[in-house]
Amino acid sequence: MRLGLAALAIVGVSVAATTFRIWQQGNQDERRPADAIVVLGAAQYVGRPSPVFEARLSHAVDLYREGLAPVFVVTGGKVPGDVTTEAAVAKAYAIAHGVPAGAIIGEDQARNTLASLRTVAALLRDRGLHSAIFVSDPTHMLRVLREAADLGIDGYGSPTRTSPAMADPVSRLQATVHELGALGVYFITGEDPELSTALP
Repeated sequence: MRLGLAALAIVGVSVAATTFRIWQQGNQDERRPADAIVVLGAAQYVGRPSPVFEARLSHAVDLYREGLAPVFVVTGGKVPGDVTTEAAVAKAYAIAHGVPAGAIIGEDQARNTLASLRTVAALLRDRGLHSAIFVSDPTHMLRVLREAADLGIDGYGSPTRTSPAMADPVSRLQATVHELGALGVYFITGEDPELSTALP
């Protein structure tokens, strides 16, 4: 019984510490000059970004307009039944909001965060680029930056403050629990859960 209680205490402390780090990283905006701006994909509906995705894209476009990076990276594939990809929707949005098409690169096959970042890391290496500002929801930033660092990217987080996923305590708690699970899977297996980018 004592061993069981000790194990539960260790798990509880680990969960509490990780939750603190998720919220701590999500409250930091580390924007600075970099080689690229990378916006992580989320759900899209028949070619239109979901509110969560649009909030990310709007923030990433604002960073590009500030002149913080010359390259704009879009990410995300599609789920069965989709007619287009998250990356294609992101590219169209960015162009419509003033980002030159020639500045945009990306990947359109990945179905989770780690798969996207692996391709992004290769794209950056091929172009001699090393640093990136990552744009996603606040609760997502810790995992994004950890995985990016493991892939050799010098990453900085600039979380989206206007995401509907952060609009109330319940949705923020749900997003935090999702990230706790995803981080646990990553630490244990070195992989991400399938479809971990497909937030609504």
